Amino acid sequence: MADRSLRGMRLGGQSLQSEEGVVFSERTVREYRAADGTTFSVTFAAEAEIPERWTSPRTGLEGQLLEEDGTLAKSTAKAEKPARTHWDMLLERRTRAELEELLEERLQYLRARRGKANDQKAS
Repeated sequence: MADRSLRGMRLGGQSLQSEEGVVFSERTVREYRAADGTTFSVTFAAEAEIPERWTSPRTGLEGQLLEEDGTLAKSTAKAEKPARTHWDMLLERRTRAELEELLEERLQYLRARRGKANDQKAS
């Protein structure tokens, strides 16, 4: 038994599976250019929707998609409207002068009410 040695495998070092009979999905490689001028490639599945922007794995900068000829791809993103705030909606209904007048009326009312509350505490 000493003349025959048992051979083992390293733990986790190698797989016993082979790539025989495996059909890989189709892939496409797209190029991106970062703001500093560096380009990098990203591999996608052929049926995947290709994003217009991708973060570079080396520099961390965001890159823009390049066409096959090396020019920047046209952006298909729609220009988003800025969110309407409460102030914007208020200005649609009233003028600034009307708002200042309403504010002054309300402040006078609150000041008068506060004065009455102070008078009641004093007596």
